[in-house]
Amino acid sequence: MTDANSYHKRPEAAKRWRRGAQPLAEISGEVIDPILRRKAGMTTGLVAAWAGIVGARLAETTRPEKLQWPRDRASGEPFEPATLVVAAEPRAALRLQHQTTEILARVNGFFGFHAVAKIRFVQKPVAVPKRDLRPKTRALGADEKDKVAAMIARIEDPKLKAALEAFALSTLSRLPGK
Repeated sequence: MTDANSYHKRPEAAKRWRRGAQPLAEISGEVIDPILRRKAGMTTGLVAAWAGIVGARLAETTRPEKLQWPRDRASGEPFEPATLVVAAEPRAALRLQHQTTEILARVNGFFGFHAVAKIRFVQKPVAVPKRDLRPKTRALGADEKDKVAAMIARIEDPKLKAALEAFALSTLSRLPGK
């Protein structure tokens, strides 16, 4: 009976216990959000939603850097919206500039209120270079080519013979040399 009473006295502990496993993105967001908010004035939510805000094509070459809030605001002054600083590759800056009003509307829609009044662009490298996923190949020696030729020598169909030879040579070129 005491376990049930203590269980109800600590609802936040009970919620954590009942939830079970949490997604890593949720946990890391809880850790990173305060740091990002202090350094850049925004949350990971804006960074994560950026592709949905600007579109997949622009998301590859742009990223939100920070929200610059007006300085020296006294407690009685009205709210002033921030300036969103966006890093952009030079090739994307022009397209981003033409879509500024649409992006502003989408960012403010993301926040749910008029949080951003302007967008300032900073040209810098943003795109992550794509890795070459092709397998490494090597030049084949004459003995390996002769070995393949001996394997396919008895095949009569010329198309099948050519296809098997190309397949064998390409497979051997991917294997480490002897």
